[in-house]
Parts: sequence; structure tokens; C-alpha cells
Amino acid sequence: MNLKVKNNPLIISQIEQKFKKSNIPDIRVGDSIQIGVLIQEGNKERVQISEGVVISKNKAKLNTTITVRKVLQNIGIEKVYLIHSPRIKHITIKKHAKVRRAKLYYLRERSGKATRLKQKFH
Repeated sequence: MNLKVKNNPLIISQIEQKFKKSNIPDIRVGDSIQIGVLIQEGNKERVQISEGVVISKNKAKLNTTITVRKVLQNIGIEKVYLIHSPRIKHITIKKHAKVRRAKLYYLRERSGKATRLKQKFH
């Protein structure tokens, strides 16, 4: 017997609403942020804080992700975070930047002072 299940957007959005976080700030591309991620070491858990600049954002309701870039010991590190993940404990925005692009991939080729972004004051 072959059963077809239709994807009803209303039902899907109701289920996703249960897992969405409500305490997430308005994150934009160019923001300098701090993310507290829950890390498990053996049988202990701790919150590890990671800082960086948001270089891209992918909006997909529950699957919304941000890509954060930082430079450690002259090596650029990018990490993709799922915003609504239960592993993310808090997100703090440190600075807003004035940018004119949706993706800041050009920062990958730059180093030092060339990676600075103009700060936007509210």
C-alpha cells in the first residue's frame, strides 16, 4: 500500500514554532557577535564563548544559519551556527557595522586593518 503524505505548510509551521527560540537578537551581516555554545567534555558540559563577525546569513525559518569569521594566530576560521539549536545558549551583539552587501566573502582575501568595517551607531 502506497500512502502519500502531503506537505501542509500550516502543520509544518506549527511544529517548527515549538522549537524556535524567542530570545534571539536581530542579527545582521557585519555584526560582531559573541556566541555561547554548550560543549560536552566527557560527562561534563560547559559553555564555550566564540567571537567573530557575521559574514553571511541564511534565512530558512527553523534552519536559519549564520556564518561567523574570526582570525586566530593569522589563520581565518569560519564556523556555521544553527541559530535555533538547543546547543546555543546565548548570542550577544557587540558592534554593528555599516555594510552594503548581503555576504561579506571578500573579507577572506583581506588581512589586518583591511578587514575593519565601519561601525554603525544606533
